[in-house]
Amino acid sequence: MNSKFWLIFIVMTLSIGVNAQMANKIRSEAKKQTEYSFELCKYLHQNPELSFHEFETAKRLVKELTELGFEVSENFGGNSVVGVFKNGEGPTVLLRTDMDALPVEEKTGLKFASTVKTETEAGDEVSVMHACGHDIHMSTWTGTVRTLVALKNEWKGTLLVIAQQAEECSGGAGEAIEAGLFASFPTPDYALAYHINPELESGQIGLVGGPVFAGVKTAEITVYGKGGHGAYPQKCIDPIVIASRIVLDLQTIVSREINPLEPVVVTVGSIHGGTRPNIIPDEVKMELTLRYYSDEAIEKVTAAIKRISYSAARTAGVAEDKLPLVYVSLVETPPVLNNEKLSIKLKSTASELIGAENIIKTSPEMVGEDFGKYGRTLENIPICLIWLGSTNPELMKELKAEGKKPFPLHSHKLNPDYENTIETGITVMAGNVIGLMKK
Repeated sequence: MNSKFWLIFIVMTLSIGVNAQMANKIRSEAKKQTEYSFELCKYLHQNPELSFHEFETAKRLVKELTELGFEVSENFGGNSVVGVFKNGEGPTVLLRTDMDALPVEEKTGLKFASTVKTETEAGDEVSVMHACGHDIHMSTWTGTVRTLVALKNEWKGTLLVIAQQAEECSGGAGEAIEAGLFASFPTPDYALAYHINPELESGQIGLVGGPVFAGVKTAEITVYGKGGHGAYPQKCIDPIVIASRIVLDLQTIVSREINPLEPVVVTVGSIHGGTRPNIIPDEVKMELTLRYYSDEAIEKVTAAIKRISYSAARTAGVAEDKLPLVYVSLVETPPVLNNEKLSIKLKSTASELIGAENIIKTSPEMVGEDFGKYGRTLENIPICLIWLGSTNPELMKELKAEGKKPFPLHSHKLNPDYENTIETGITVMAGNVIGLMKK
């Protein structure tokens, strides 16, 4: 190989990731911050708050950022907290965490288990738990910014951080953007986030370029008929039969109208109609969840839902002015599509920090996550969501030997390997930011 080749190789090597000396600094500082972050995690875990009610959680994260010297904006687009840390000329990197918990009664048996109960807007009392790892997300986020401030002489640029409300309701990201997140603060060159993954061992991360989480829309179908006595069906138009036909025909959308290589889900999750066994009702209501990765696919799906619903009603003799009412929500959670080039950069840096063998290539999932909204703005920001392995390696071995799997996200027994997960998260995220913003 000639000298020109080696010169190009050396330049490329130096321009990606972090060197061994810097990697050691990052690992050392991350380890220091883990104890503090774990204590914060225990506090957050014991004091969970539901979506749009993250009042005390937000106050605590304001305190964390203020003490680190961030310019802090509270109650941004709701309960979200935005912080800015300027450290000279360089790129702007957005770090996002979510804050909300779930209406789940915890049964983990942890010493710091949540015993919180709260009242919903409907007046029902519910238990509350961080059953989706947002306590780990927040504490890792805090540990990351603490590490970056401690190592501020190693990078140049601006940190834009957001502790976001209501991820579980897919409302927080959109409301922050609509409130002017990218107009009031520096526009990011990159946006990064984590989500824990019990299917991966702590000490590992999952990373992929392209699709990560699916887009989500909801649909409602109201089927109208002509009610009457169950003993005289010939005098009625039964909306339950029409709705049943619609449910079955909806299954052909994915199997017969969408490219088999295009991921799409059409699920009827709720169907309600009737009050008594001997009464044919006037209407039936159905609720659907739709999952997709491409805008073209979801447009085909929504068109097919309307066509199938109308056809079923017409076949049953429903008048044109009584055709089903089909409503597809205008509010959506778009797909999370990791930027390919950014993913390659992050993988290179992460490999230096935790070893290439601990970078797992993951497959797209059909669950939703509103982080994708940050990449769908006019600014066209490159985004990357990283899976953070959270199950203790020894426990994973035991479970596999028994043919079992770890407790999943949203489980009342979700049991992450907290300290190792947090340390890995801080190491990788802080290292990636320095890799993107190094002097």
